[in-house]
Parts: sequence; structure tokens; C-alpha cells
Amino acid sequence: MGLLCVMLVVKDLSIAFGGLQALNRVSFSLGAGEIVGLIGPNGAGKTTVLNCLSRFLSPDAGAMWFEGIDLRRQRAHQVVRLGIARTFQQVELFASLSVLDNVLVGLHAATSAGRSLTSLPPVLSAALGLPGMRREEKRMRAQAMEVLSFVGLADVAGWPAHALPFGVRKRVELARALVARPKLLLLDEPAAGLNPYESAALSDLLRRIRDGYGCALLLVEHDMSLVMGVCERIVVLDFGEVIAEGSPAEVQNHPAVIQAYLGTRSYAEAD
Repeated sequence: MGLLCVMLVVKDLSIAFGGLQALNRVSFSLGAGEIVGLIGPNGAGKTTVLNCLSRFLSPDAGAMWFEGIDLRRQRAHQVVRLGIARTFQQVELFASLSVLDNVLVGLHAATSAGRSLTSLPPVLSAALGLPGMRREEKRMRAQAMEVLSFVGLADVAGWPAHALPFGVRKRVELARALVARPKLLLLDEPAAGLNPYESAALSDLLRRIRDGYGCALLLVEHDMSLVMGVCERIVVLDFGEVIAEGSPAEVQNHPAVIQAYLGTRSYAEAD
């Protein structure tokens, strides 16, 4: 990866919870438009990395740079506005809101226009009916519908989130992360709870997101078929440390990875 293409740099990232060293000098980088997998056994520290990058956690040591900006100096809402969005292991939607309104939440949170619209109480905003506000709200709804169409959910835009099957709700969350056109998507187990058909469709969707929106993806996932099929490079954690990094072919045959996951069997057999 050429130096000019590097978007994210993580250097010697460390954090402990009490006596547990969750991350120990974790280092890796990610290039613009690259899909990188972050994998490892349960408890390896994968989600902790995402939580540090999105500033839900403050690391004890190390550096995190996004397009030359020191992420350790940013708060969570500032990271979003820099162009970093994320999803979570557990689907975090507003159950009573429509699919469209759930996606609009992501746009309001990430843009200055959204901040201006939400700075007034909803009743007052509606009562004022300012032309500029109406135009901006119309534009934002069109942008949200464009993303819903992209992920195949335009037909359920008006449905309440609680009425949707689990796999569809996962796509709504992905659309909410994508609506503000982030430069980097942090995906925390997007295939968890999906059936094989849904997981295969997700693989195709992740590639289309990268190609269509030009954003990089950092993917935490246990579905090895998805990881090996969609990621161009993989970083492997075990007990909070990087034990391997390389292409899917290099990683799946790495002795330390085989030992960490399986002990004896071929890594390619695991899922």
C-alpha cells in the first residue's frame, strides 16, 4: 500500500480494564477504498479496537490517525463528522420509528445541516415551516431514500423498524451508517444472526458499498466464509495482540492463526 493511499493508521494501541490487558500495542493501517478484516477468537479485542476508533473508549497508550487527524483528540460526535461511521453487534434501531426515519437519524447526526434542523424543538420547527428548513429536509429524505434503494429497502421505507425481520433490521442499520457517505465504515459482526443466504447477499452488498460509495471498510466478523471472500487483507488478534496480517490466503495458513483458532485443524475448515 502506497503511503499516499493510507487513510487510517493505528500504532501501538493499548488499553486495560482493571487487571485485564484488552489491547497490547496493536498496530495496523488501512488504505482508502480497502476492505480489511479484523478477526480473532472471542475476547481477542476486536470490538475494543472499534470502540477506541469511534471514541467510545479512550486508549491508555498508542496513536490513531485518520487522514492525518489525531483521533485521540476527537470526541465521538467529531469522529462521525470526520467521515467515520459504524454499526454494532446488537442492532441499535428506534423500534417505533419508520425505516426512513431511522436512516435519517444517521444523516442528522453526521451533518451540520442536521444539527441546524435538530437544534429547534420538533414542534417549533414544524410550526415555523421555514422554506429553507423544508428544502433541506426534502433533500435529506431524498438522500436517505437513495441509500435505502441501494441496499434494497426502498419498499419498506415506511414500515416501523420493530415489524422487520432481524436480517432486514441489520441492513437498516447499515443504511443508517452509510447515509452520510462516510469515508470509513466500521462494521461490528454485520453477519451475526444471518442465515447463509443473507450472509452471501451481505458479501455482495459490502463490495457494492465499497465500489459505489468509495468508502473503506474495517470488518469485525466471525463468519469466515464472508471474511475470506470479501476482505483484501486481514489482521488477526489474539489476547489483545496482533498475531498475523496478510492476504486471506496468507492468514488462513498462518501457524499462529491455526493455533489460536483451532489448535490442529486447517483454518479454512472453521466457521
